[in-house]
Amino acid sequence: MIAVSFDAVIFDFDGLIIDSETPIFRIWEEIYRDHGAELTMGAWQHALGTHNGFDPYAELAAMTGTRLSREEWAPRVSEEHWRRCESEPLLPGVADRLAEARVLGIRTALASSSTSMWVTPWLERHGLRGSFDAVCTRDDVKAVKPAPDLFLLAAERMDVAAGRCLVFEDSPNGLRAAHAAGMWAVAVPNALTRTLPMPSPHVVLASLADTTLAALRERLREGP
Repeated sequence: MIAVSFDAVIFDFDGLIIDSETPIFRIWEEIYRDHGAELTMGAWQHALGTHNGFDPYAELAAMTGTRLSREEWAPRVSEEHWRRCESEPLLPGVADRLAEARVLGIRTALASSSTSMWVTPWLERHGLRGSFDAVCTRDDVKAVKPAPDLFLLAAERMDVAAGRCLVFEDSPNGLRAAHAAGMWAVAVPNALTRTLPMPSPHVVLASLADTTLAALRERLREGP
């Protein structure tokens, strides 16, 4: 009998379910350009998969002396981010892997460093709210990724041991959190994160459409 390497799958949201990361980077890239500065991925990568990992207002002020009013700009940036994400489809393989998990009896969770006010409307828009046994956002924990709290909470809510969970992540901070939680870590870089070094994933996929959960079980059943 083949040993099972995982009993549950935990999905990140931003950049993994939909590519909401490229639009927000492009928005800030444009703001920086309009104020005579360049926003690099080297700086922006610290914002990915976490919260308050990078302060674009402070960085722009340090680079150019331009101090944008957060009270004025934050709502504008948020509104434009929502608008641009409206045209973003589910990333390839997301729906297939969730459907496969149901067939195989694998539990599923979503763990995001974003708020529920951001995550839930998109899940509902794409018909995915009922596809997860647990949904965990930064509203539910004291520390977001790269801390392991979100993943450990997801495992607890699914009633699955942390070591029996497989995590799909697109960002370095997400992979660090998966390792800290003692879980299988699968990197699925998106268009924005593809150039970044991924810290010690057990598997790297170009897309969730590139494999199946059954194939991953077979691949990981003997350990990393």
